[in-house]
Amino acid sequence: MTEVASSSSSSGSDKTPSFEMTWGSSASSGYCSEDDSDTEFEQYFTARTSFIRKPRKEKQDEQIEWGKQELTTAEIQQKVKEYNAQINSNLFMNMSKDGSYTGFIKVQFKLVRPVSVPPPKKGAAGHDGGGRKTGGVKRRTSFYLPKDASKHLHISSRTSAREVIEALLKKFTVVDNPGKFALFERSERHDQVYLRKLPDDERPLHLRLCAGPNEKVLSYVLKENETGEVNWHAFSMPELKNFLRILQREEEEHVKQIVQRYALARTKMQEALAGSTPG
Repeated sequence: MTEVASSSSSSGSDKTPSFEMTWGSSASSGYCSEDDSDTEFEQYFTARTSFIRKPRKEKQDEQIEWGKQELTTAEIQQKVKEYNAQINSNLFMNMSKDGSYTGFIKVQFKLVRPVSVPPPKKGAAGHDGGGRKTGGVKRRTSFYLPKDASKHLHISSRTSAREVIEALLKKFTVVDNPGKFALFERSERHDQVYLRKLPDDERPLHLRLCAGPNEKVLSYVLKENETGEVNWHAFSMPELKNFLRILQREEEEHVKQIVQRYALARTKMQEALAGSTPG
C-alpha cells in the first residue's frame, strides 16, 4: 500500500488544510485480514508483530514550554522568517493578513495495533455475480501500517491536535474511532527521548514554529491513546478476533522458544554426563 503526493507550498485555507503523504517503506508488516459475517481470509506478510509493546528509553509527559509562548504578530512574522531561512525545501510557512499562518508538520506513525479500512469496491454494490442482492454484508480490512511511515500535513496555526488526528485517519480512510489515537510531541535531549501527549485543543503548528524545523528538538508521533487500562469494548468484533489470533501465535512462538532452550540445555547436560568418568 503505497501512496505518494507531491508537496506544495501554497498556503491554502485555514479551514481546509491540504495534505502530503510520504512512505519510508513500500510493504506493510504484520497481519492482514479481511473479515465478514460468513468467511474470513488471513494472510501473513512477514514475521510476527508484537501486539503490545512498551517503549524503551522514552519518558512520558515531559514538560515542554513551547506551547506556553504567547507571540505578538510582529514576533510571529520574525519567527516565520527565521524558520523559512533554516529549511532547504519548499515546506515553508506563510503568514496571513489576519495574523494566522500556515505550514507543514510531519507526523510519524508508531502504531502497535492494526487499523481498519473499508474493503475495495468490486462491481455493483449489493449484488453478486448472478445479479442477486447480497443483503449488504459489511466487510472491512485490518492491516499494520509500516513502522517508518510518515506523512506531511499542510495545516493552519488554528488547527488543533484532534483535527490533525482526524485528518490523518480520513486521508488513510481509516474507520477506527479517532479516540483510539493520540498525537505526541517527541524530543531528544541528553541521549534521552521524551514524549508528551498533546491535549486535543493544542496547536501543533504553533509548537513547530516556536521549536524550529529541527526534528530532534521537536517531532510528532501518532500512537495509540494509552490511558492505562485498555478499553476492549471500544474495538469491533473483527478487531478483537484479530488480536486473539495474534496473541495465540505469539504464545505459540514463545512456547516453541522455551521448549528449544530446555532441549538444548538437556542435550548439553547429557553430553557432559556421557563424557565424564565416575569419581
